[in-house]
Amino acid sequence: MNIPRLRRRCLVGTSALALLITTAACSSTDDEASVTVPSPEAKAAGLCRDLHEQLPEKVEGLERTDPGPASELTAGWGDPAIILRCGVPRPPEMIDPDYAAKNGVKVNGVAWLLQKNDDGSYTFTTGARLAYVEVRLPEERTGDGLGPLTDFAGPIKKTIPTGIA
Repeated sequence: MNIPRLRRRCLVGTSALALLITTAACSSTDDEASVTVPSPEAKAAGLCRDLHEQLPEKVEGLERTDPGPASELTAGWGDPAIILRCGVPRPPEMIDPDYAAKNGVKVNGVAWLLQKNDDGSYTFTTGARLAYVEVRLPEERTGDGLGPLTDFAGPIKKTIPTGIA
């Protein structure tokens, strides 16, 4: 066994761990929203990057405040934040035509599945697009109704073609 080689591996591993901890500690603040970044397949990820470039700076008058960690697959507006995630998996409820018919809305040509969450927030997920886009409205923003979805319709129609993902 070569002890110097083992020592180097341990030092590299320790340095990498320290860097990871430092990066994680500095990557977000208590004031910043945090979300899980989706991990879509390459085609959907490309569409999501295109969408990210087209997203508005304001939604319902709220300034853009992207959540951490920084990603082209997520965006946010306001505090508490309206959160958009692109490239999410298809919700299982979308497969049930009765559920989708009762809980579907269409806003400016974009179909959305509406789901109420236990915390009082709502999640809207696009349907019939080649990448699924999810918008989560915190309970404090649910009084705005479907208004925020109108701000997303144009960019979604422009960058994410219709179809079934």
